[in-house]
Amino acid sequence: MASDKKGVGLSFLDSLADEPPPPSPPPPPCIEVLSSQVSSSVKCTLEPVNISDELTLLKGRVSTKEVFGLPNSDLVPGVYEGGLKLWEGSLDLVKALCSDAENGNISFTGKRVLELGCGHGIPGIFTCHEGAAVIHFQDFNAEVLRFLTIPNVNANLSKKLQPAAANEANHDTGVEVRFFAGDWSQIHELLPCVNDNEKDLNSSGQSPTSGYDIILMAETIYSISAHQNLYGLIKKCVSRPHGVVYMAAKKHYFGVGGGTRQFMSMVEKDGFMAACLVAEVADGSSNVREVWKLSIK
Repeated sequence: MASDKKGVGLSFLDSLADEPPPPSPPPPPCIEVLSSQVSSSVKCTLEPVNISDELTLLKGRVSTKEVFGLPNSDLVPGVYEGGLKLWEGSLDLVKALCSDAENGNISFTGKRVLELGCGHGIPGIFTCHEGAAVIHFQDFNAEVLRFLTIPNVNANLSKKLQPAAANEANHDTGVEVRFFAGDWSQIHELLPCVNDNEKDLNSSGQSPTSGYDIILMAETIYSISAHQNLYGLIKKCVSRPHGVVYMAAKKHYFGVGGGTRQFMSMVEKDGFMAACLVAEVADGSSNVREVWKLSIK
């Protein structure tokens, strides 16, 4: 895949053929990765990422070959799901969040945040800077969390906090930062803030007992086969009735068939959530990218 000089992916698997992929192996077990389990065997090189004139964050760079033994691989279904690369959608999402916050459309202060398919964790890191009280990062691969996400969170938040130990908040700042690895079909069994009353998932009239106030995800809908599990996880995790989901993605992912049109069609047919287009990016570097906001009807 082509990438710019800062290492941000310009397209997602555009070069893959259209034939169906082989069956994926069983997913790895879901685990919590402690911040103390960060890997020291591979160096994570840090580079600046300019979000705006006022905001610069850091992105880590590690070798896919060193971590997984997979040179030049952006995706191996069921083995490695692309978490070591910083995709454009992550930056699109942060810019959209920044804009919505500036316009008073959302506040992160005191909120519980979940970033799905986090990779570098840039959107989740942004919400911490904006005052979120709980930030949980999820990725398919525990290796991504150990080799990249945790070092990147530490580097970006070192002046604000140190990630909390398992099951503990950072009592100096009141912020809880935790990391979870696993497949979307199973990770709800491990995440701390899933809804307690799952039988009412199709009703918005119940008072929320738990759940995440804000769910973030970027470039997570590239595979149509994963849409149902991802959307099912969102419904289990989003706080009712006022929780929201911000999703950054491409209109179409060539070679793997996913995209915003297919995902939004599923959301519309389900009827549980309403969708609003927040931003559209057509810069000529890849196909059109979008940021959507989902809320409970």
